[in-house]
Amino acid sequence: MSDFLMLDLAGMVVAMVLGLPVTFAVLGAALIYFLFHADASALVMMQQVQSSLRSFPLLAIPFFVFAGTVMARGGIAERIISFAQVMVGHWRGGLAQVAVLNSLIIGSMSGSAVADAAIDSRVLVPQMRAHGYSLGFSGAVSAASAVIAPILPPSTSLILFGLLGQVSVAQLFLGGVVPALLIALALMVTVAIIARRRSYGAVLAGRSSRAERLAALRRCAFALMMPVLLIVGLRIGTFTITELSVMAALYTLVVSAFIYRSVGWSELWAILKETAETTATVLIIMGASSAFSYIFAVEQVPAHVISALSAITDSPLLILVLLNIALLLLGMLVEGAAIMILAAPLLVGIARHFGIDEVHMGVVVALNLTIGTLTPPVGIVLFTICSMTGCRVGEFLREMAPFYLTLAIVLLLLSAVPAIVLTLPQWMS
Repeated sequence: MSDFLMLDLAGMVVAMVLGLPVTFAVLGAALIYFLFHADASALVMMQQVQSSLRSFPLLAIPFFVFAGTVMARGGIAERIISFAQVMVGHWRGGLAQVAVLNSLIIGSMSGSAVADAAIDSRVLVPQMRAHGYSLGFSGAVSAASAVIAPILPPSTSLILFGLLGQVSVAQLFLGGVVPALLIALALMVTVAIIARRRSYGAVLAGRSSRAERLAALRRCAFALMMPVLLIVGLRIGTFTITELSVMAALYTLVVSAFIYRSVGWSELWAILKETAETTATVLIIMGASSAFSYIFAVEQVPAHVISALSAITDSPLLILVLLNIALLLLGMLVEGAAIMILAAPLLVGIARHFGIDEVHMGVVVALNLTIGTLTPPVGIVLFTICSMTGCRVGEFLREMAPFYLTLAIVLLLLSAVPAIVLTLPQWMS
């Protein structure tokens, strides 16, 4: 790997840290290499960018983004929160437990940590404050539980890892289900411990009756069917991931517009605009990343990285631990989407060399990079929560400490026990 490439990559990271949009930082770094390296040509960069975007499976990204945006804006969130409150509102720290369960359900529809964090900040944080929860704790619970969304289908992170690393997206979706449940369980235990110490009580006086639970279930039954349809569609294998994304988009639109009647023409235009902006950002970075993939191949970066890791250890677990540490540190400085897009092919190559299952690697990396969104100085979920709730960053970080520990333990457990990720995909294959 040449010194010129190392300086180019360092400049790209510095540009991101200084606030330059990821799209321009990645494209600029790639263009500099192709313009000024003696053995490169800008024409090759153009060819790489264009060819990478001529892919039918990429259509899954805008359709899943659309489905998640409809779910977040279509009045469905309030129904899900009411259902979660009926189910766990009688537990100690009831509203915080509701936030975790809500994230588990909403995450299986949106696949976006930012969307989930925004919903909790708008709806649940004010309720928690009214019941005596501190602002920092309310924001920390909302942020920590938002980590669940990118691990579940239809996670954009898993789609990107699958498409860029040539790993089955369907297998990645299935591989994320059990880890997401494990994260939710671990966060609920953490909430219960903190609630006991601070005397945060239940939001409901007692356990809801069966009739109340069934009524709450009926109110959001159509919304809850979406993740079921996704899993069934993946299991029977009738649809490709792109066709499944189209079905998800149509289903969410029909439910929101015609059954719940919560999306009108004005809301639909805003949804389409947000979908287009999100998709364009992701695809531009993907195009730039394909140019970097070519650069990495020419510079033999994968071979150098694998050689360096082999000199340290040949244990798959230790390799995952080292990668987790590196990605966590990098995730504090660079947006997770950029890391995922640039590093996915390299990480898949490392996994294959050291005998690590590619699906296992994908889910671990998705969780790792999502944790990075909760850390300063560029954590997008952190700043979404703080800006929407008015919470100071220092207070937020203090309250996040036990949740950072919980998430780190879960990340280590997933790294050490591949069966947590792989059992469901293998069983449903």
